[in-house]
Amino acid sequence: MVGSGAVAANDGWSSRTAFLMAAIGAAVGLGNIWRFPTLAGENGGGAFVLVYVVCVALIGMPMVLTEVLLGRAGGGHADAVGSVADVAERSGRSRKWGAFGLIEVIAAFFILSFYSVVAGWVLNYVFLSGGDVLSVVLAGNPLSPAFVGQSQAEVTGMMGTLFSSPGRMIALHSLFMAVTLGIVMLGVGGGIEKAATWLMPAFFVLLVLITIYGAFAGSFAEAVVFLFTPNFSALTPLAVNEALGQAFFSLSLGSAALITYGSYVPARVSLGSTAAMIAAADTGVALLAGLMIFPIVFAAGLDPAAGPALIFQSLPVAFQGMPGGALVGLAFFLLIFFAALTSSISLLEGPTAFAMSAFKLRRGPAAILVAVLAFAIGIACALGYNVWSDVRPLAFWSVFENTNILDSIDGVTGKLMLPLAGLGLAVFTGWRADRRLVEAESGLSGATFVLWRGLVAWLAPVAVGLILLFGLFPGLLG
Repeated sequence: MVGSGAVAANDGWSSRTAFLMAAIGAAVGLGNIWRFPTLAGENGGGAFVLVYVVCVALIGMPMVLTEVLLGRAGGGHADAVGSVADVAERSGRSRKWGAFGLIEVIAAFFILSFYSVVAGWVLNYVFLSGGDVLSVVLAGNPLSPAFVGQSQAEVTGMMGTLFSSPGRMIALHSLFMAVTLGIVMLGVGGGIEKAATWLMPAFFVLLVLITIYGAFAGSFAEAVVFLFTPNFSALTPLAVNEALGQAFFSLSLGSAALITYGSYVPARVSLGSTAAMIAAADTGVALLAGLMIFPIVFAAGLDPAAGPALIFQSLPVAFQGMPGGALVGLAFFLLIFFAALTSSISLLEGPTAFAMSAFKLRRGPAAILVAVLAFAIGIACALGYNVWSDVRPLAFWSVFENTNILDSIDGVTGKLMLPLAGLGLAVFTGWRADRRLVEAESGLSGATFVLWRGLVAWLAPVAVGLILLFGLFPGLLG
């Protein structure tokens, strides 16, 4: 990498497929495998899913193209701030529009700090499930259910045991951050692309295999009815807003990832069709995650509205009562680990690219600087579940007055920073960026371009503005 932080000519994506794998990996994360089924379960299933899919089509997909376009149009800048500022300057506007790129970079940094802690929880279950598989294999029964000989209370209590062990939480956080850092330090082609081209196919194979398993071993028909039969009586204003927010957040919008990755895309790649494929793949993964999880949940007689406990407490209990549950449990948590890792790579890459440009650092020192600082904040997040469990850093702010350290950072980034950045970039691209510039970069023309820019200029600001408004003032939803 050159000292200025610009991308070296040989350090972009080697192909459109490589970019697709990396961008889909950035989008597909814990939000798809954990948050989407949780929200669908809490909001009645089918009606929520329908609103979510419509929001992805009308808001999410246009905004994916917007962010990738800004990255590639940014005059060779690898960072979100420089890319947006450069497009603004070429459009005859103030470079201060780059401030929205800076918000994205800062948001990505803080999200990385707690995302690594949560991914550490996933690693914990990978190790627990791996040990469980080893024990049943040694016992000569590899198709045994999970956690044989343990009570349901012991299985559900694994999460509490982890939370009460600050040393273990920090160790898992350290391991996950180190793996993420190691990949990003290898560069775009040598690290990020190679990781994506290996991890994403493995992810999809596991996703399909576990879904097939659930179709035969679980209550697949019941899950299909739950997910795809709209029950509009369950569609509250809060559910609509959560579907809108999930459509925005699950695509990795507002976190500098797509702008940064877009800056590495060669001119020959058509961005319009590529953005559509990213959005479609991300949505498909979310729907498949529902079809993977809910048949197992219903077969075990568990509550689909169990909330965040669904993944780490309810499902291990379900695996305990299913044939081959030990192996399926390990495959399931490996699946989540792969999704978390590809997303964390993109969360680190955005701030790293900015540090390279802003501080004239080479990739290695820039990535280490960002990762170490994020790791330090992550330690505080981990301690917020035990040693500092009574700490409420934003107690002065009513919407966050009862949230711990991790949830406070999650809340500020998710409710304020991400939608604020998305709102600013939608207004900029739809109203202030040069039309000829964005049309040329988008790969769209005629009515398709008019429709896309109309959605970005009119619908996206309203929708993202509502996410921002109701996130900060949830009482307005009743």
